Amino acid sequence: MTKIFCDIADINQIKIYNKKKIVKGFTTNPSLMRKAGAKNYLNYSQKILAITKKPVSCEVFADEVEEMISQGMKINKWGKNVYVKVPVTNSKGKFMGKVIKKLNKQKIKLNITAVYTSKQTNQILRNIDKKTKVIISIFAGRMGDAGKDPIPQIKESIKLSKNFKNVNILWASTREPYNYLQAKKLGCHIITVPPSIIEKIQKFGKTFQKLTIDTVKGFLIDTKKSKFYL
Repeated sequence: MTKIFCDIADINQIKIYNKKKIVKGFTTNPSLMRKAGAKNYLNYSQKILAITKKPVSCEVFADEVEEMISQGMKINKWGKNVYVKVPVTNSKGKFMGKVIKKLNKQKIKLNITAVYTSKQTNQILRNIDKKTKVIISIFAGRMGDAGKDPIPQIKESIKLSKNFKNVNILWASTREPYNYLQAKKLGCHIITVPPSIIEKIQKFGKTFQKLTIDTVKGFLIDTKKSKFYL
């Protein structure tokens, strides 16, 4: 069963999607926070955590090892449902193994983000125990944007992590509703998607005939609105 997490930071939308049974958790990041208008990271995150008891991933935004560790420890204290989101490397490309290992030893739940290869997955697995919960977020959509096939990397990552019952592989940067079916077929534990795609997933099941009719109706409606004539 592939769980659906909502990738979101807007407070009002979180209130709406928290009520949906299909949504099992939330992921955020500094970019989404900025887009949502957050001015104070701590206060804004606490507003989100006051809304939901479902898992919420809150990301560190430091770039140096010690500061990243410090931020991770602070974020962990915000709630029992918090996953501390840590990038697999910093902006210089340095693997954050020390950060992952240190926080994992403190029994802090982690979401390792910006992962693109099974090699990175293997590096992560070498730095964690087999008890504390860890999510490994593989950016499938961004791989596709760059003309790379994400499927082999996800398949191999799932294979590598099969002996880690505490590890969940997450399909990230979702681009279309069909990605949910791809993630399910691969055996991904989680897929994180924006609200617009969740709405489409909830409408799965239309026949090809219904899709055809709805498409043609759409053309006709737009033609009438535009008052086209020949």
